[in-house]
Amino acid sequence: MSAVERTPAQEQAFYEKVQAEIAKYPDRRSAILNALRLAQEEHGWLSPAAFEEVSRAIDLPAAQCQSIASFYDMFFLAPKGTHTVEVCTNVSCALVGAGRVVEAFEQALGVHLGETTADGTVTLRSVECLGGCGWGPVVSIDERYHEHFGEADVPGVVRRLTGEEA
Repeated sequence: MSAVERTPAQEQAFYEKVQAEIAKYPDRRSAILNALRLAQEEHGWLSPAAFEEVSRAIDLPAAQCQSIASFYDMFFLAPKGTHTVEVCTNVSCALVGAGRVVEAFEQALGVHLGETTADGTVTLRSVECLGGCGWGPVVSIDERYHEHFGEADVPGVVRRLTGEEA
């Protein structure tokens, strides 16, 4: 998905979804994470247009919406690939080889952390914590967690994600 012009009907439907989220809380600002999640689901990432749409729906400045989104790893502030690979690089995972896993992915994909392959297939990111500190390194592939992930696991994953596997 990309930042495409949306119809008034799409914008109205989004507005109504956000209003339903706002109704769950005593203060409309409490619904900001849900509003951002809805926008990302619809746009694929949080583009400037998506922030403006959230801003109108929740009645907060777009800059405030962006500042909140920039704090969380779950939000994409730039276009992302068809597949997303996120490597936990927090201390628990780092101590058991997350750095080697990152290097293996970078080499296999030809990108660095925070980048997307030239064909738009895979985005590689590091994240602060995936909550699997006892099972590291932990890698999230398209929002599915893989524990005890080693650099030897990388080639098979890359083949699968890039369609090179029969």
